[in-house]
Amino acid sequence: MAKNFVSDGDVIPWTNNSGQAVASGQVVVIGHQLGVALVAIAADATGSVALGGVFTVPKVPAATFEQGEKLLWDASANAFDGSAAAAAAGDVAGAAFAWAAGTAGQATAEVRLSPGNASKA
Repeated sequence: MAKNFVSDGDVIPWTNNSGQAVASGQVVVIGHQLGVALVAIAADATGSVALGGVFTVPKVPAATFEQGEKLLWDASANAFDGSAAAAAAGDVAGAAFAWAAGTAGQATAEVRLSPGNASKA
């Protein structure tokens, strides 16, 4: 193994500076990326956050999207929306796609995190 190897990059230690406790399974914004807390993380504490994988997460109930569609993390709703949604301040685009289609009325969606080329409004 290379002497400069740090990590596979699937999980990142994250210090919760949001001012609120984060529950295991909750989506968190890390810079321009999205992750899912693997453990409960108290305010000002550090915990493990997954940067990749498929998770069942909150979805904007009115949103509809196709399998494979790039999704928008709506920061004000704390939920994923379809790619047709207009990004507002704090929203993150390009960090996830729909693992399965989303229909109106669903409160959750299966989402694949895909770190890399995300952008934050």
